[in-house]
Amino acid sequence: MNIKQVIIKAFHDHPGEFISGEELSQTCGCSRTAVWKHIEELRKDGYEVEAVRKSGYRLIAAPDRLSAAEITAGLDTKHIGQRVIAYDEVVSTQPLAQEAAAKGAEEGTLVLAEMQTGGKGRLGRPWHSPKGTGIWMSLVIRPAIPLPKTPQITLLTAVTVARTIREETGLPVKIKWPNDIFIGDKKVCGILTELNAESDRVNYLVIGIGINANSVEADFPEELAAIATSLRIESGQPVKRAAFIRQFCRFFEEEYDYYLQHGFERVKTEWEKNSYTIGRWVSVQTISQKLEGRAVALDDEGVLMVEDETGAIHKVYSADVNYRANP
Repeated sequence: MNIKQVIIKAFHDHPGEFISGEELSQTCGCSRTAVWKHIEELRKDGYEVEAVRKSGYRLIAAPDRLSAAEITAGLDTKHIGQRVIAYDEVVSTQPLAQEAAAKGAEEGTLVLAEMQTGGKGRLGRPWHSPKGTGIWMSLVIRPAIPLPKTPQITLLTAVTVARTIREETGLPVKIKWPNDIFIGDKKVCGILTELNAESDRVNYLVIGIGINANSVEADFPEELAAIATSLRIESGQPVKRAAFIRQFCRFFEEEYDYYLQHGFERVKTEWEKNSYTIGRWVSVQTISQKLEGRAVALDDEGVLMVEDETGAIHKVYSADVNYRANP
């Protein structure tokens, strides 16, 4: 960590408390003058820091901006989120995370941006990513699992995002198979998992997560207003995005470590419990065919099971799923 990151972490470790300049200089391994200069830089970055003679410095308020220092401060995970690469504006965090992973970025590396100009979802669909309103991030992981099990990671991520939203906002959320998070009948989050592998091993996965956090109605273009929403619109309260990301990292590491040790069963149970899809009549478009029927369950591998009008069960591995009124 650099000196600014160490100072921010010290403030997070002592919320509402004064920390003396001497203590900060010892913690940072620099002079008190250097501490003062870095405090001034933090103020320019939007941090409100109170300075009182003989008492020291106290953090009053932090800006709502996504920086490596703000996210790693107070984060108690072993791996997930311990390295953060933050940008102001990018085309998309996904290729940047893939590039970092290809160069050896450690598991848990998080790439995020305040704004994406070319964010993408599944099937190459554009993802609206305005500046300063959302959580646009990509996570690098390196699971030692067989190639056929990698789609389970998308379901694990959806379960984790849903849990984080409930914990941070109290909002009821549902998961649309396999990668969307809904509040009511509107989408609030999309997940895109991309794989780099050889014939017999996974090199890494890059999980892209886009969450409409603090968007207001005016932020959505007309074509999205009827189908998309945000955590702020639904809860009536702004989301502290850095705190949300820290909580996601904690929950993801917990679920991921459990999955690697014990398998998919817990993810399957949680996914079905929070499913927007199970029990609904669906229209499924795969590369080769169109299928209509009722989504009845996930199988033990995470494949969607759809029962058609004849009672036949079909396994859906990858498809575009739409919903229609029950027959």
